[in-house]
Amino acid sequence: MQLGQILLQKKWISSEQLEEAIGLQTFQNNRLGELLLEKGLIVNSQLETALKEQYWRKNGFWVID
Repeated sequence: MQLGQILLQKKWISSEQLEEAIGLQTFQNNRLGELLLEKGLIVNSQLETALKEQYWRKNGFWVID
């Protein structure tokens, strides 16, 4: 699962905010999480949690919300 999808699922960002950040990625050489942090849309602890969940999902572990 992609980072943006996890953040949307947790309702930490809106789909509009995600689209805007993805659009910025085409002009900047930053990762999505970094862009969202810079814009103040998420805080570091939210990014860490989402990245951990992404890692666990990628490696076949179940994540229970």
